[in-house]
Amino acid sequence: MRILFTGGTGKAGRHVVPYLLAQGHQVLNVDLAPLEHEGVDNRIADLTDAGQVFDVMQSYANLSELEPGGGVPAFDAVVHFAAVPRILIRPDNETFRNNTLSTYNVIDAAVKNRIPKIIFASSETTYGVCFADGSRKPGYLPVDEEHPTLPEDSYAMSKVCNEATARSFQARSGANIYGLRINNVIEPHEYETLFPQFVANPEQRERNIFAYIDARDLGQMVERCLQTDGLGYQVFNAANAEHSVGLTTQALLDRFYPDVPVMREMGEDETFYSIAKARKLLGFEPIYRWRDLVDLHGV
Repeated sequence: MRILFTGGTGKAGRHVVPYLLAQGHQVLNVDLAPLEHEGVDNRIADLTDAGQVFDVMQSYANLSELEPGGGVPAFDAVVHFAAVPRILIRPDNETFRNNTLSTYNVIDAAVKNRIPKIIFASSETTYGVCFADGSRKPGYLPVDEEHPTLPEDSYAMSKVCNEATARSFQARSGANIYGLRINNVIEPHEYETLFPQFVANPEQRERNIFAYIDARDLGQMVERCLQTDGLGYQVFNAANAEHSVGLTTQALLDRFYPDVPVMREMGEDETFYSIAKARKLLGFEPIYRWRDLVDLHGV
């Protein structure tokens, strides 16, 4: 596929883009800084400017595309990851403005250019747990896509608005638009630096509902979205299959969630951030397990 990918220079994108290239796709990365990776084309653009978004979506990706002489090729899909990535980086109103306006512009341009597949990054924060003032427990476990989204911060609010934007565009256009509620992204080098702390101090992971997503497995999930048609508008939790700490499911329930309803029997280390929907509809199956990648000797 010929893919326009926004935010490919960010923490998640710099792993997902190489994954997509390895699957044989052509990728144009649109960001405020280039991704220095062999095979990826880059375009610097401000996604809050609708004119720049429309221009990039109707342009050549590189000089070699001039050779056939048939005009500008069409994109087969758009993957929109670009965003202010959390609270406390920019002022709250600027975070909200940037994330909502850029998403509107990207989806609007994609739909008007008749691009049939749009995948956008939503967030675990939409459930209102991650950036709550004080401790907030999930309404039930495991947290699935039907769980209420009631955040109180600018970043998560922008993501909830983006989901409404995507749903509205899909209703009018009929395009396949899939949102990924991405949990805490872990890069390969972070296993050795972070997970010993998580095992020693599991309370650090409560705001992430004890979940995580390996950046390479996130690449696989994007690929499964690209290959799966006909679902209309959907949102999917994106996480790996197990907890990010060394405690068992029952130990975590007893210590952190004694009063939270558990809706079904769960495996000994099964994630509380349910990926059942992605497994069923996308065929997503995470590969990486932190226990296979981390030396916990002495922890």
